[in-house]
Amino acid sequence: QGVPKPFTEVIRANIGDAHAMGQQPITFLRQVVALCLCPELMKDPALPSDAKERAQRLLAACGGQSVGSYSASPGLQLVREDVARYIERRDGVPASADDIFLSTGASDAIVSMLKLLVSGSGPSRTGVLIPIPQYPLYSAALAELEAVQVNYYLAEDRCWALDVSPCPPSGCPHIPPQGVPMFPVVSPGQVQSRECIEEVIKFAYDEKLFLMADEVYQDNIYDKDSAFHSFKKVLMEMGPPYSETVELASFHSISKGYHGECGLRSGYVEVVNLNPEVKAELSKLVSVRLCPPVPGQVVLDTIVDPPKPGDPSYERFQAEKEAVLSSLAEKARLTQEMFNRTPGIHCNPVQGAMYSFPRIDLPPRALAAAKERKQTPDMFFCMRLLEETGICVVPGSGFGQKEGTFHFRMTILPPTEKLKILLEKLSSFYTKFVQEFS
Repeated sequence: QGVPKPFTEVIRANIGDAHAMGQQPITFLRQVVALCLCPELMKDPALPSDAKERAQRLLAACGGQSVGSYSASPGLQLVREDVARYIERRDGVPASADDIFLSTGASDAIVSMLKLLVSGSGPSRTGVLIPIPQYPLYSAALAELEAVQVNYYLAEDRCWALDVSPCPPSGCPHIPPQGVPMFPVVSPGQVQSRECIEEVIKFAYDEKLFLMADEVYQDNIYDKDSAFHSFKKVLMEMGPPYSETVELASFHSISKGYHGECGLRSGYVEVVNLNPEVKAELSKLVSVRLCPPVPGQVVLDTIVDPPKPGDPSYERFQAEKEAVLSSLAEKARLTQEMFNRTPGIHCNPVQGAMYSFPRIDLPPRALAAAKERKQTPDMFFCMRLLEETGICVVPGSGFGQKEGTFHFRMTILPPTEKLKILLEKLSSFYTKFVQEFS
């Protein structure tokens, strides 16, 4: 039998799984998937005609008109073409389906690109620059590939801004010309400015580095003074020599945004200025996994080509999309405000994405108690928080942080009322914890 706990439920605020946190699916996306999986639903008069037409179009692109068949390894050609048109509308610059590879979520595409790029041994082993705080996928993939992780620190005092000046130059060990910097467009709740992206592109050009841009949160922008700028758009608008020579891979996913379809697994990578011979090797590499899940490709198609004004599903789709994003914006504001009311908790504005990454001041006796238990101080805090309140967050040491600072990462995804309770309980626990160890 389990040990009685002083709470009635565990609130999982540790992972960006929108639907698990209560977010409702977007109706049009699910209708098209349902129609593709069960074509006899085409006879159902309750389903809108545009969803049926989309399903018929997608099924016609599948072998045997079934989503149970394999697609081509880079994905259904029809979906790749729709992704290319989406990118053209978004950026105002040409895009080609031949440069787009569909994947089992953005994480799959990131790992594929790292496999393609990492080479050498010893001092010449490829180094990969990653942001700290980082997404643990990066460090895990690098460890698996035995690549060299080279950290650069985002500036917490400037709302997690990215400054390329301290980044290691290519003359350093493990950063040869084939070095790879990974740059998130939305880091821990902060949206990268256009000026920052231009600096990154110049840095990559000067150091002859391959750029990887994680752009999965491009729809999750809440701050009215911030905007999403794709690396490709900025690169092309900078013109020669940058637009002709800087190699770029940018990633997107169906798991985040307003859709949050984490379990259906789909995404894509677009490669820019990639050497044709290297692109041929990428095609071989993705063929090893046969193909991404076809139902996920169906969802991706509805996201990159959603209902348009005048379509039967348009008004409902827009209302659902705006409701999700406005709710996330309100929860981002609430999280920042409630944390910053508590002395000792410091939370930057949550300008985008789905997480906050507050810094917490911990007294010396808490650091000593953590050391006795062979835990990092933030892990000690997070475990006590879980045991006493049922709130599950992730210690900042799991993402990386500057020496002597302590953080935790928490999603803003729980329903608003539950989030308010979570924030109040967490803040109260922190105050009590500090008093206990002062």
